[in-house]
Amino acid sequence: MNKKISNIPRLLSVIVPAYKQEKTIQKDLVNIITTLDQGLTNTNFEVVCIVDGELDNTYKEASKVKSDKLKIFSYKENQGKGYAVRFGMSKAKGDLISFLDAGMDISPKGIMMLMAHMEWYDADIIVGSKKHPASRVNYPFLRSILSFGYHFGVKILFNLDVSDTQSGVKIFKRKVVEKILPKLLVKSYAMDIEMLAVARFLGFNRIYEGPIEVHFDKSMSKIKWIDGLKAIWDTLAVFYRLRILHYYGK
Repeated sequence: MNKKISNIPRLLSVIVPAYKQEKTIQKDLVNIITTLDQGLTNTNFEVVCIVDGELDNTYKEASKVKSDKLKIFSYKENQGKGYAVRFGMSKAKGDLISFLDAGMDISPKGIMMLMAHMEWYDADIIVGSKKHPASRVNYPFLRSILSFGYHFGVKILFNLDVSDTQSGVKIFKRKVVEKILPKLLVKSYAMDIEMLAVARFLGFNRIYEGPIEVHFDKSMSKIKWIDGLKAIWDTLAVFYRLRILHYYGK
């Protein structure tokens, strides 16, 4: 999974949303920057860290990382992961725009493989997938069962041929982001569904999956049961806007 990308002369923006991660954000950012610096030969990159609410010392700790590859933005109130990613997309300069969860459940090494898949398929979007046969996954059994049920429902509602919509890493072509960004509304964890559904609705059909490496750390997880219920509600709201209101076509 460490395939080296050596012949793609473009800029990759990696958005890293961070919420209450003062204890780990400095180490996480160093790890991401070092991994990309070693793996992306002749490919420029920037890491755009979005501190989702100035509620602790996350911004202060992130600012201790000294790198010309790093940009850090913050705002006062917590808005949710979806908002943070959208905010980061609006600041990104890259030809390709990715996002990666802080916390390192998902190894940043996977970005190189996803970049390779982006090139192989000439994809509009590459989705990091725990279900990909080449993925290395250490994930709780109960979460796997719940994830399966959720994605079964998503496939019925949106007819998306993606087995893992909710993984915390994806890569988009800039033209996709520019088209979908003004239409996105979801601020929470269902933002992945909205991005993919809107992209497909707008004609970006080259959506493929690639392998990732996942090591779940329960102590670092910020997702609670209530977040899962909100994600389901937001998913149904996306369906309503897409199929009933036809909001995304306006």
